[in-house]
Amino acid sequence: MAGNGLCKPREIVMRYLIYLSILIFTVSCSNASSTSEAIKPSKEEKYNWRLVTSWPKNYPGLGMAPERIADLVEEMSDGQMTITVYGAEEQVPAFGVFDAVSSGSHQMGHSGGYFWKGKVPAAQFFTSVPFGLTADEINAWVNRGGGLELWREIYAPFNIYPIPAGNTGTQMFGWFNKEINSLEDIKGLKMRIPGIGGEVLKEAGGIPVTLPGGELFTALQTGVIDATEWVGPYNDLTFGFHQAAKYYYYPGWHEPGPMLELLINIDAWNSLPNHLQVIIETATKAVNQDMLDEYLAKNNQALTELIEVHGVELRKLPDDVIEEFRKISNKILDDLAKEDEVISKVYDSYLKFKNNVSAYHQISEDAFVESRNK
Repeated sequence: MAGNGLCKPREIVMRYLIYLSILIFTVSCSNASSTSEAIKPSKEEKYNWRLVTSWPKNYPGLGMAPERIADLVEEMSDGQMTITVYGAEEQVPAFGVFDAVSSGSHQMGHSGGYFWKGKVPAAQFFTSVPFGLTADEINAWVNRGGGLELWREIYAPFNIYPIPAGNTGTQMFGWFNKEINSLEDIKGLKMRIPGIGGEVLKEAGGIPVTLPGGELFTALQTGVIDATEWVGPYNDLTFGFHQAAKYYYYPGWHEPGPMLELLINIDAWNSLPNHLQVIIETATKAVNQDMLDEYLAKNNQALTELIEVHGVELRKLPDDVIEEFRKISNKILDDLAKEDEVISKVYDSYLKFKNNVSAYHQISEDAFVESRNK
């Protein structure tokens, strides 16, 4: 009886401990569930961003690239993130995109790096430099050759995170109201041409002018400028340059493979959950290739219309003019690299990559195209 009497309190204690364990486990699960519920809303938080561009709203190619990025991001995020795209001048000037994103007044922008040469001289290498990388080559340098790391390094002080966001392929030299038969015809020529290409024109005796796309037709038609480069047949036809100038010159030595950029304010970027960052990167990478495909598919069809329907005179720049442009360009690039440590670092990477891929292209793409077109 004594033993039985001792056993009962033990049983009571054991039961108590079991009940306590169950209670603790239940509370723990409940807390974990509550914590999970507390975290869940942050993952489902809605993000509504604004994106400003340097292009007219819904402009073919250039203007539609950011629209496609916005559409893909919204669809891939199942509506968690929406991006409203604004064309040039709707909220900021065409050349005010960099500052708008840097300041944080807008979370995103879409433009070309050579427009910021006054603020970030090395940015030009991530759009296009004369006699430089083609579209495929600049894609490879940026994505696989160390270019992207340099790009983000030089934009970081401006609180901007860049992503490659489109390419037009090799452009045309542009539209002229007079024939170019020699270097003498370049002297005194007022031409809209941005970036280092404009510096080359200046050294050759021309007068470079920087204007946004929306102002070019009127400037050319009224004689404010004598010539303009823009993109290529696909876009040039939509702007109607054939109504303001007679001669259409190639090759586009100044922009062999211009890459565009999606600019993101770093503070805004860091506020995003990881899965939305991945979605933006993936969507932009897809559009980067899609835009190049679009221009390749559309350019020759538009060129044929310009020539056969509108009577445009297609002309090739004289070889001696091209060669002089090449010499001037090489000197300008070398001088810039000597004067600016950041440019020197970027140019060194750019040039090494260019020499490397050019050597292989001689026996691959270049050799094949030469044999195919005979």
